[in-house]
Amino acid sequence: MPEQETIERAREDAREGKSPSTQAGEFVREEMEHIREGEHGARSAKQAIAIGLSKARRAGVKLPPPKRGSARTKKQAARDTRKARSRRKPSRTRSRAVRKA
Repeated sequence: MPEQETIERAREDAREGKSPSTQAGEFVREEMEHIREGEHGARSAKQAIAIGLSKARRAGVKLPPPKRGSARTKKQAARDTRKARSRRKPSRTRSRAVRKA
């Protein structure tokens, strides 16, 4: 899950009319920071970029699927995009629990 600050930076870029790749750059930057801090292990910069772009798609940045990716990668990118565009209906059970608490 991307940090709130990263999402806000990307949204600001969108408001300023910057391209989707610039918006996605915020997510890639965050991923690079994670690697430098030793938080988790993308083995290469290329892998970190891929993870960042995937997070950007899930956050709603309008990025196309990669042109030179495998069928599986393209399918995953399309799934990420769909996931970002759809809003989940709140759980009835959890909503009721919150009201009663």
